Amino acid sequence: MQKTDGMNYAPESRGKVHVVCAQGEFSFGVIGLDHGHIYAMCNGLIEAGAGLKKVYDRDPEKVKQFLERYPQAHCAQSQEEILEDGELKLIASAIRPDQRPKLGMQAMKRGKDFFVDKPGMLSLDEVEAVRACCEETGRKYMIYFGERVHVEASVYAEKLIKQGEIGRVVHMTILAPHRLNKSTRPDWFFQKKRNGGIITDIGSHQIEQFLYFSGAKSLEVMHSAVANYNNQDKPEFTDFGEASLLADNGATCYFRVDWFTPDGLGAWGDGRVFIIGTKGTIELRKYIDVAVSAEGDHVFLVNQEGEFHYQVTGQTGFVFFGDFILDCLERTERTMTQEHVLESARTAVTAQEKARKIPDKNETDFFIS
Repeated sequence: MQKTDGMNYAPESRGKVHVVCAQGEFSFGVIGLDHGHIYAMCNGLIEAGAGLKKVYDRDPEKVKQFLERYPQAHCAQSQEEILEDGELKLIASAIRPDQRPKLGMQAMKRGKDFFVDKPGMLSLDEVEAVRACCEETGRKYMIYFGERVHVEASVYAEKLIKQGEIGRVVHMTILAPHRLNKSTRPDWFFQKKRNGGIITDIGSHQIEQFLYFSGAKSLEVMHSAVANYNNQDKPEFTDFGEASLLADNGATCYFRVDWFTPDGLGAWGDGRVFIIGTKGTIELRKYIDVAVSAEGDHVFLVNQEGEFHYQVTGQTGFVFFGDFILDCLERTERTMTQEHVLESARTAVTAQEKARKIPDKNETDFFIS
């Protein structure tokens, strides 16, 4: 499992695996291979017992590479072939972001649940259209919030919070730098109408984490801003974003996202989460402990009893995927409610639309020699 390229980061369990169904009980198909996160999504589902049956993408080379990794899948001739397959209970997709809501609603209207990479929607109109379709069909529109559900440090932090180790969560600070790998990105990645913006995209992870760990139901965007500091050749692109949020239960959050991970870092981003509770604090160092350990999944807990450091790789597994399969089979909401998913997306879109554009005055060049 490589950690240097976030676009193709595909975690696999290194310890506990939560298998929840028998072979053939839960089959899924894949439509759209535009982003490498589809491999992470498939890994999680397959580890939990799901059967990957079919794949389709308009690019034969992408399908060829996908089948090399998952030879059990059959190459479908069209997306309609997958949508009409009565054996499939779920469609997983990393199709281009501006095409995701339409595909998701097509899947739900065919009686299938939908599992999609973030960003799940790019506008408030799309959020409301998906909401209406979920209510009409009774199907699920789940977004892959991998920075929480596919990180064992985050799974462990959830356990600590539920146990009351830090009391009530009152504030979170989230730092989420990402490596750009600019030369490998497709053109659509830099186009706002096709990929949204930095907050809609990677900011959606941070918003969902805050909503989940704080136990809130809804969020208000108090401040948001974006900037393009170092990619002037891509005028629609923003490489820095930030926002301040207020939850309905009084908790607050500040998060920062950027595309400035230095080449010298051994991971695609030094993701950190700081959680303040009324009785203690938690810090997560998700992917690396800089200059100390190449391993990720570090959890630092400070509470009334003392100071504790846990390195939890292989200890929790990725429980989301098994729970999500059971949610689809049993029509439950173990993982998260549909409203939670929609509120995360709504807040991300709102923060992006409200964001102040910081002008790049480029007045610091004299510091560089």
